[in-house]
Amino acid sequence: MPFFYYFDPTYILVVIGLLISVWAQISVQSTFNKYSRMRISRGFTGADAARQVLSSGGVNDVTVKSIRGSMTDHYDPRDNSISLSETVGGISSAAAIGVAAHEAGHALQHAEGYGPIKLRMSIIPVCNFASGMAMPLFLLGFLFSSWNPETNFGLLMMQAGIIAFSIAVFFQVVTLPVEFNASRRAMAALEASGAYTDEELYGARKVLRAAAMTYVAALAVSLLQVLRLVILSNSNRRR
Repeated sequence: MPFFYYFDPTYILVVIGLLISVWAQISVQSTFNKYSRMRISRGFTGADAARQVLSSGGVNDVTVKSIRGSMTDHYDPRDNSISLSETVGGISSAAAIGVAAHEAGHALQHAEGYGPIKLRMSIIPVCNFASGMAMPLFLLGFLFSSWNPETNFGLLMMQAGIIAFSIAVFFQVVTLPVEFNASRRAMAALEASGAYTDEELYGARKVLRAAAMTYVAALAVSLLQVLRLVILSNSNRRR
């Protein structure tokens, strides 16, 4: 048989997803590097910015600590702490204050009981389980349907895999407003502090926008994957 008989046209969706992911990662890394070179005139570090944001919301029980690595910053609601990486916590740059303030924005969300973040926390166990089961279910269903096309069992397994994957995608949908809201809170607090110039705030905002686009890109890639699974399932059904 000719070579093109084996070509799966849905790989085009995989390539598109890969390009989106690479673009988002390059964008956030280049933006972070650029504004890491913009020093803060008053010498405030990322840790200082995080504390400023926390103070603006009247939150005084969050620990700000250092961790190793680069761009490994995160807020942990389990011990109510903000962990700032070596390229953020002790660094005085527009990139550092933006990233640190964003994590403090998550702490403000938890202190307030912000709806979307409560929803995200509540669905994590289900979404983790669904994410782990999605591809095994789909692949087993695809193989079973190929071996025994006269039964619907394989198709049902594929559909179950698609549903499981869609549940995991829902987690990413919920994540978007959480991340955008944390950045909005962060920038509002930094602006209100009066501690930064317009240029420094612009740099911090650019870093946060680039970081936010990684979440948008991840959602786009997941939606392309769902579309691919649906196409494969439908093509297998028509055999």
